[in-house]
Amino acid sequence: MQQQGRKLMVMLHTVVNSLNRLDNLVPVLQDLAKRHVDYGVKKTHYTPVGNALIHTLQIGLGDDFTPEVKAAWIAILDIIADTMKAEMDS
Repeated sequence: MQQQGRKLMVMLHTVVNSLNRLDNLVPVLQDLAKRHVDYGVKKTHYTPVGNALIHTLQIGLGDDFTPEVKAAWIAILDIIADTMKAEMDS
């Protein structure tokens, strides 16, 4: 589980640092989606995982988790989930 947590943190770091270069990020997310399909991930898994991430950020950031920060993270997670779910359809 620790290894999965590290992988998640690396991917989130990559996403945040690639927000100004989404054209570079999309292929990374598409490849990740293909691997997730092989692991048995379903589209229905993305919402609860996103909700858990938002909750974790809220706890970790405390008062710094403002409505603006929450909205930004939701937007990022929506980009990730939408891109990966679209790849699952192809």
